[in-house]
Order: sequence, then C-alpha cells, then structure tokens
Amino acid sequence: MALWIQAQQLQGDALLQMQSLYGQHFPIEVRHYLAQWLEAQPWDAIDLENQQEEFKAKRLLDGLIQELQKKAEHQMGEDGFLLKIKLGHYATQLKSSYDPCPLELVRCVKHILYTEQRLVQEASNASSPGSGPVDGTPQKYQQINQTFEELRVMTQDTENDLRKLQHSQEYFIIQYQESLRIQAQLSSLASIPPAERVQRESGLQSRKSTLEVWLTREANTLQKYRQELAEKHQRTLALLRKQQTVIIDDELIQWKRRQQLAGNGGPSEGGLDILQAWCEKLADMIWQNRQQIRRVEHLTQQLPIPGPTEELLTELNATVTDIISALVTSTFIIEKQPPQVLKTQTKFSATVRLLVGGKLNVHMNPPQVKATIISEQQAKALLKNENTRNDSSGEILNNNCVMEYHQTTGTLSAHFRTMSLKRIKRSDRRGAESVTEEKFTVLFESQFSVGGNELVFHVKTLSLPVVVIVHGSQDNNATATVLWDNAFSEPGRVPFVVPDKVLWPQLCEALNMKYKSEVQSDRGLSEDNLVFLAQKAFSSSSNNPEDYCNMTISWSQFNRESLPGRNFTFWQWFDGVIELMKKHLKSHWNDGAILGFLNKQQAQDMLMSKPNGTFLLRFSDSEIGGITIAWVAENPNKAERMVWNLMPFTTKDFSIRSLADRISDLNHLLFLYPNQPKEEVFSRYCTPPNSKAVGDGYVKPEIKQVVKVENDPMLDTEGEFDLEETMDMARQVEEFLRQPMETQWSGQHSCIK
Repeated sequence: MALWIQAQQLQGDALLQMQSLYGQHFPIEVRHYLAQWLEAQPWDAIDLENQQEEFKAKRLLDGLIQELQKKAEHQMGEDGFLLKIKLGHYATQLKSSYDPCPLELVRCVKHILYTEQRLVQEASNASSPGSGPVDGTPQKYQQINQTFEELRVMTQDTENDLRKLQHSQEYFIIQYQESLRIQAQLSSLASIPPAERVQRESGLQSRKSTLEVWLTREANTLQKYRQELAEKHQRTLALLRKQQTVIIDDELIQWKRRQQLAGNGGPSEGGLDILQAWCEKLADMIWQNRQQIRRVEHLTQQLPIPGPTEELLTELNATVTDIISALVTSTFIIEKQPPQVLKTQTKFSATVRLLVGGKLNVHMNPPQVKATIISEQQAKALLKNENTRNDSSGEILNNNCVMEYHQTTGTLSAHFRTMSLKRIKRSDRRGAESVTEEKFTVLFESQFSVGGNELVFHVKTLSLPVVVIVHGSQDNNATATVLWDNAFSEPGRVPFVVPDKVLWPQLCEALNMKYKSEVQSDRGLSEDNLVFLAQKAFSSSSNNPEDYCNMTISWSQFNRESLPGRNFTFWQWFDGVIELMKKHLKSHWNDGAILGFLNKQQAQDMLMSKPNGTFLLRFSDSEIGGITIAWVAENPNKAERMVWNLMPFTTKDFSIRSLADRISDLNHLLFLYPNQPKEEVFSRYCTPPNSKAVGDGYVKPEIKQVVKVENDPMLDTEGEFDLEETMDMARQVEEFLRQPMETQWSGQHSCIK
C-alpha cells in the first residue's frame, strides 16, 4: 500500500504530527496530488552534505514543478478551476523557495517521507502487537512510547496540582491580609469610647479567632500540598531519568556502535530522526517539570511556611538541572564522522548535530563549533576532566563552523565541508608501535545557553579514532588499525583501548564484513574461505573449522609480524586481495568464477580428477594482490598429467589486459572448474575484436596473452610459468605504443621480435 494512503489513516496525535509536517514550505496539497510521483523519486540517493549533488536536486525540483504544472493543466470544469489556480501558485511558490537551494527541497521531502513512514510504522505496531519496526524491536519501541505517555500524564497531573496549590495559596494570602486588617482595626479601637469599643472588639476578636484557626489549618494544608507535589515531581524525575537512560545509554549508544561498524563496511547506522524525536520529547518534558519546580519555588518564597519542602525543592532543582545537562551534552553528536584514515594536506568533511537544539531554541543564537585534533593521551585527560591547557596535536584548517537550523526538518547541525589537516604532532611511540598504529581523534566543542541564559552548556564530543598518514603507501596499515579498533572496542572504554587478542571467529566476522563492503558483493567469505585464512594466520594445516573456534589471534599476528617465509603480514596479504578484487575482479567474484582462497596443493587435488584444460583461479600465496591460473594438462616432458600454475597476475597486469581477455587468449584453458565452458563464464566480459581501420587507415594493434607449453625453457620444475618473460612481447608492444610518434619507428627492430 502506498505510504500516503496509509498516512491518511493515522489518528489522534499521530495525525496531528503528520499534519504539522506541512505548511508554506511544502503544502499538503502537493503531497496529496503528487503522492505517487514523490514516493517514486530517488531522494535517498542524494548526499545532502555534498554540494556536487546539487544538480541532481535541481533535476528533482524541476521535475516536481513540471508535475505540478501538468496536474494543474488537467483540471477541468468548475470544480477544477480553483484547484488549477492553487496548484499553479504552489508551483511558482516552490520554484521561488527552492531554486536558490535545491538541496533544501531534498532535505524537506526526505524528512517528510521518513516521518510519515515512522508514524505509520508506530501506528501499525500499536494495532498489531505481532508486527514491529524494521529493526525487529517492537516491544522496546512500544515501551518507550508507553513511558512517554505515562510521563505526559504525570506532568499534566503535577501541572493541575500546581494550579490548585497556586489558587489555594492566593486565597490563603487574601485571608491572611484580612487577618492583618482585623488586627489593625483592633489596634485602632483604643481611640473610641469604651462602650462602643467593647461591642466592636468582641465581634473583631471572634472573627480574628475564627480566621486564625482557618489560617493555621490552611497553612498545614498548603504545606501538605507542597510536600505531595514535590514527591510527585520526584517520581516524575525518576521516570524521566530512567527513560533518558534507555534512549541515551541504550538506543543512542547502539546507533553510535552501528556507525562505528559502518566504518568497517557494516550496514548503515540509519537515520537520527526517531532518536531526535525521542530526545525532543525528553527535553520538552524535562523543561516543563523544571518550570513547574521553579514556580513552586516562587510560591514558597512568596509564602514561606516552615517545613521540609524547601530542602526537597533544592534537591529537585539540582536533579532536574542534572538531567537536562546530561541530555544536552549527550545529544551533541557526530552525525557524519571524519575519515578514519586521515591524510595530511587533504580536504575532508564532518557533520555535528545537536538533537535537542531545535526544541531548546538554541538556534535563536546559533553557536559556533570548533574542531581540534588531539592525541590518545589528550583524549584520556579530557575525559578525566584534567586540564589539557587547550593542547592540540596538529593544525586543522577551516575548523570553525556555525550551527545551522533547518526548519523543514527541525535539525540543528554544523557541516564542516573543507577541513584540512595541515600538520600533525606525533607522540613518542611505545615498543614496536609504528606511526600507523598511533591513534588521534577530532574533538568538536561548542558553547551555548538555553532558557534565556538560565543554563550555559560547554559541550564536547570525540570522533572515532583516526590514524594520520602522510603518504598513500601507509594506507593499508592504517586501515588495519582502524578495522581492529572499530571491530573490537567496547562501549565506554578509556580512549582508545582495544584488546590485544580476540577470538578467531570474531576476526572472521570483521574480515567478512570488510570484504563484502569493499567488493560490493552479497557473496561473502565461505566457511572454506575462512578455514584457508585460519591456516594462513596460524600456519596450520587443519581443515576442520572447529579447530579454530576457540583460538585467539593477536594484533601482532594480524598486522605486525610477517607471515612465515614472507615479507608481509596477514592483513597486508588480505588487503591486497581486497584491492585486486574491487579494482578488477568484482564481477567475476560475484559470478562465482573465482574460488580464490586455495593453496597450491588444494588446487592440484581438485584439478587432477578433471579433464585436461580444466582450470581455476586462486589468490597467490607469495605475492600481495596476486591471482594465478592453475590448470590440468599433459606434461610434454613426461608421459603424465600435471597441474600447471601461471605466475600471478596483479593490478598492474589487469590495467594492461583484463582477466577475461587473458583467459580467452589461452586456448588450452577450456573449462572453469568444475566443468563450465569458459566462454559461458567470461565471454561477456571480453573486449570485442577490432579489425577495422581507424584514423587514417591504420589497423589498431592488440595485445594478447601467450604461454608456450611444449618444451618451454621458461617452465620451472614445479610447473609455473614466468610471466615476466612470457609477457615480453605484450609489454614491449605496450611501451612501443606509448612512445612519441617520431621515435616509434626508429627503434622498431628492438621492440618487436
């Protein structure tokens, strides 16, 4: 069912919330008449933080205007006349509003559609207990919403009690003033004749006695009202704190954890709209209760009555201030993290958001946010509230930004778009630690006031750890540090402590997540693939997955110590595979054409039972980012079959000629393991032959893969071909074609054999 149809069936508070989404910035009539078109557009595909996406937003704006104009033109008859005028007016209005900033239209529509979806989902959860939100936590969401309803009722109850107290106190003051007036009259009786004085004094004394009895009784009643109201506020604040703990310490922390895992290739952390809605409700209710407590304080000062209420009110004031402070400081968050591998002299961006900024009217005096890079030790000192003397560990350019309020979405955020790390100051390294293991963080801080300067907040938040590099060659080791930190850090840790050892299955999960994300594939690492990786990491020969379940792998084994007999680490090898796959072999992996994670002996065992010409693709054990072809064929030097292995191809080779073309060139490769004709698998990726004359009549040359099998002196004793020699002709032709025209033919005799 279309979202708009479901949204129109909302009732009560949900319907009011839905209606409040619309106004002059986006009329509800536009939503109604263009519902199908609006829901079909790729709003989520546009990155609001990327100014280069503005042309896509402009295209959507133009499409919206055209659809409105078309809808207006189709209105016929007397009833359609007014609608035609109205829709035409909306088209002009929207064009005028969003033409200068089309990304704001995208922001507005995304917010509307997301909020409608949330409201519809919540309504569905309430009516169907068996169903729930996408994340599968219907009970928790229902519990949060039920608690908010309970808090609303409690806050309304204390508001009613406060009004009752106020009215009672006002009447008490009137009666007290009447008592003072009677006392004044009694004092003035001395000046009148005795006979008259006795008569009047008797009546006044009677009225005074009656009033004093009433005042004493009513004073006790007022004190009781104050005490009961304070106790109700205690219960409300306790529930508010509990609700805040659920939202901030559970839901928001979980969002931050998803954000951290997204840095390793995990699923997106999701939007913040639901969390912001909850935090705004919290802020609203906390502020209402704070104002109520302040009014009770005013009443107490206006009419002091001895008792425990004053001390209780002081405690309530401190509690509610503590709760609002915790909410504000906890909801100053990083919506878009800076890159975790940060290269100096390179532009980068980040977005900081205050989830309660709109509700507390912080945007009325927009605060400025400052970004600073600090070391791990400085981050530790900061969290201990130690004086860091405004130290930093480097210089960030364009590191100040004013928070902007987006009225259509109600978000208050600061978008740092052109920051650049000019320099970095490194600390002394410990033991074998390299520069790519040193962690920094970007500190974002701001200061603002709420409630007419009643409360002033100095808020700070730290980014996920970043590793600073100065050259691209450091990227893979820096990525290893980030991956280990993102995968294995614990919530609430001391910056930036991670375990030195983890269980092998934990690392498998992180590697699989990273691999699927980088290769952009639903085909992750199989159990056999993970066994191969375990064998490599632990120098083991066991093929049983259960043998590795309880084994631990250390950081040193992961990316500090070289693999036995190699000059690279486990991670460097694995990262090389990822780079090769995502740059050149993504499609072949997704097709299942690459087995990849096999050693030479496994390949031989698999191929020897297959017909000659059967081949498979496996990653090289000896070369980072290498892949080799193994195939079974006759040995021309002996009367037996054997498995041959080409020297590995790398990214450099595939930038000259693709894998599909190379396999097509090699006629002795017939079937991809186990038995697929190679044409069925690779032909659609091959470069079409080009025999036509180009330019001024010349035929374009082609490079082909050639391997000589029979009596080839380049064949080593293990059946491997050295591509450094077999590709001589291809490389010479390539170099020849790159030469300037005037020198190409002068050296022809030395380039082509």
